[in-house]
Amino acid sequence: MAEQDDSQEKTQEPSAKKLEKAAEDGQVLSSKEMFVFTTLIMGLCVLSTLPFFVRDFLFIWKIFFLFDLDFLENSSPMIGIGKLIKQVVYITLVIGIPLIITIILTQMVVGGINFAPKSFEFKSNRLNLFSGLKRIFSSKGLVELIKSIFKVALLGGITISIIYLNIKDIIILSERHLFTALISLLDNFPKLMISLLIVLGFIAVFDYMWQKYTHVEKLKMTFKEVKDENKDSDGSPEVKQKIRRLQNEIFQRASTQTAALENVKDASAIITNPTHFAVAIKYEVGKEGAPIILAMGRGMMAEKIISLAEDAQVTVFQSPLLARAIYFTGEIGKEISENLYSAVASVLAYIFKIERGEESDYPEFDVPDEMNFDEYGKNIK
Repeated sequence: MAEQDDSQEKTQEPSAKKLEKAAEDGQVLSSKEMFVFTTLIMGLCVLSTLPFFVRDFLFIWKIFFLFDLDFLENSSPMIGIGKLIKQVVYITLVIGIPLIITIILTQMVVGGINFAPKSFEFKSNRLNLFSGLKRIFSSKGLVELIKSIFKVALLGGITISIIYLNIKDIIILSERHLFTALISLLDNFPKLMISLLIVLGFIAVFDYMWQKYTHVEKLKMTFKEVKDENKDSDGSPEVKQKIRRLQNEIFQRASTQTAALENVKDASAIITNPTHFAVAIKYEVGKEGAPIILAMGRGMMAEKIISLAEDAQVTVFQSPLLARAIYFTGEIGKEISENLYSAVASVLAYIFKIERGEESDYPEFDVPDEMNFDEYGKNIK
């Protein structure tokens, strides 16, 4: 029972397949605080370029407050409106495009860009009041609340501290000349912003680490899930064991066939198909027992057997049906099948007569229907 309970605990790291499935459902790593931090920095950089546009913007804006008759007669209001709209669009693009690029780059670094059509699908559970309350009062919601309170308190504390350290300069701003007051504000503003950015940077790093932790914890798998996924991906252990067994059999058979090539020179005859299959058999007249298979093979192995037989001056006899029948029913080092005794005996008798220089008619023999195979080992009776 304890072993079964352990298998249901999500203790295994999410697999690549589980992460890919989560991405398809729209579940990717993201950090709101990291977005706030990077966009704020980019926003400040963009704002520093606004003085280059303010003069033209104010000049166009000023046109709307000119009531001189000569100017009004020679200028259409639509021209001024068009220039103003053009300037607004221009400033919007200057500010918006860098912010959009910053958001995209931030997501690429944090969790990667992902487009999930499934996230656009309608989910009825989102309209469920109890599900919504459960999400709000969940542990995740509590952590978000504590994080928000901590962020507000920390940023507020930093702001109050900066103001407190410069309270004397701030109090007497109203007594100063406008230009002097603006210079004083510009001196204190960078201090405040740099301090807030440093704090936001720490908050963003903490939030990224927390979001990564919760994301991985949410996608963790049980031991049973990992086992089932491996079974789906690689097949069941029984199938893999069968594949390994077949691979071992093929390897052993290939090794046996290669080792048996040395015995081709001792064969009584080679029966071929004519090149796809080759079987080397040996039979000694006067001895008990049926012919023995010394070597056999197909494809390149068959060509090798035929080549060795020709070098050793062993007779090669072409009979596709008989060659396939011996190949698919016999084993190297064993006697041929009992059902092939008559056919092989006719072939050997013919070969022995030819080798002694005697004349002999081409042998006629039958291969049993159950031993008629095609080149793939399928019965063709």
